[in-house]
Amino acid sequence: MTIAKTSPAVREGSTAAGAGRLYAVLGGLYLAQGIPTYLLLVALPPLMRESGASRTAIGLFSLLMLPLVLKFAVAPLIDRWTPWPGLGHRRGWVVPTQLLVSAGIASMALVELDQAGALFAIGICITLLSSVQDIATDGYAVRHLSGRTRPIGNAVQAGSVALGVIVGGTLTLVLFDKIGWRPTILLVACLSLLPLVAAVWMKDKAIASPEAPPRMRPSLFSFFQRPNAWMILAFALTYRASEGLVRGMEGPYLVDSKVPTEWIGYMSGAAAATAGLLGALIAALIIRKAGLTATLILLGGLRSLCFLAFALNAFGIWPGIAIVMSASAFQTLIRYMELVAIYSFFMASSSDDQPGTDFTILSCAELVVYLIGTSVAGYLADRYGYATLFSSATFISVLGIGLSVWMLERIKARPSPLGHDEFRSIDLKIAEAE
Repeated sequence: MTIAKTSPAVREGSTAAGAGRLYAVLGGLYLAQGIPTYLLLVALPPLMRESGASRTAIGLFSLLMLPLVLKFAVAPLIDRWTPWPGLGHRRGWVVPTQLLVSAGIASMALVELDQAGALFAIGICITLLSSVQDIATDGYAVRHLSGRTRPIGNAVQAGSVALGVIVGGTLTLVLFDKIGWRPTILLVACLSLLPLVAAVWMKDKAIASPEAPPRMRPSLFSFFQRPNAWMILAFALTYRASEGLVRGMEGPYLVDSKVPTEWIGYMSGAAAATAGLLGALIAALIIRKAGLTATLILLGGLRSLCFLAFALNAFGIWPGIAIVMSASAFQTLIRYMELVAIYSFFMASSSDDQPGTDFTILSCAELVVYLIGTSVAGYLADRYGYATLFSSATFISVLGIGLSVWMLERIKARPSPLGHDEFRSIDLKIAEAE
């Protein structure tokens, strides 16, 4: 390995053609991550159960999320080193990791579905490699997206995640019923290679500038040295702190509300992916028209209304299957819209010196709080009931919005801490596009 010596990258989306190429690259790279993730977390558990694997063994597969939570620890290494200089900095990480991920998926064809230990070992290798690729992809996105292109770029990111649900999750389950395990997993391995074509169009070599100031050495400590860093991290920990409480028990509540399981399957599969694609586009348009701060407040308010609908339904004040299904479907739409907004915020808050590290710290913080919520949701529901759980989530959601607005105002009152001129005003009106 050699140390990556790059100067600040020229933004790729300065022209319509350049923006289109950038969106295509990001779409391919994020889809490449989505396919293995949803294969392991959505498709594999029910297939294993059908083949006789124990519920205890299947439950341990939630530990496959650990690399996604802990990847911030290796993010500075990805920002700092180039494994294959001939490929470029981040492409040098993306290409080999994706090839290994696809090989890992293909190797699952050698294992029976009831061999939980072997599948888990392969799965943890896949998620480790995907986490490395995720850091490199996020760093590339931060470097090349500008205030003008960031909303659409983050919509592409969220839309690719939704498409990953279809390919890695829904399609795998459908193909399994038609052609069996081994042909299915080999086909998915081949499909996971297709997004790698996007790497061909990556503009990964920064233009050297002798006048550029010395770049700081990427590290976790460097993030916390910057003004407002703690405030931005607090926002990441606060804005969606309530969501895991509802998401953790949404499925069981639908079952207990007598919603047919086939309806639940449809809502969590193709319907959720469709809502994700639509929500990503809507969020990008709202950000461009109203600004990022207004969008975050709007989406937080709509999320709170969804949680309130769950609470009123659980109390019996607003009963009926139609109410809980509508709240669940609308919450899915809002969740993907929130991803576009908060990822836009995280990218605007990340520096050119260590873009992968900064973005990874913030996204991991947001994910940790979400996982804590999903982990305790079952206990709270058993102890206090659904109504109390959903009411508490509603209160925390509203409180989180208030704290988030206060934090954003504090951040706006200070100069840009993390390197982007357009972040000096959090209300990104995309003025340069006008």
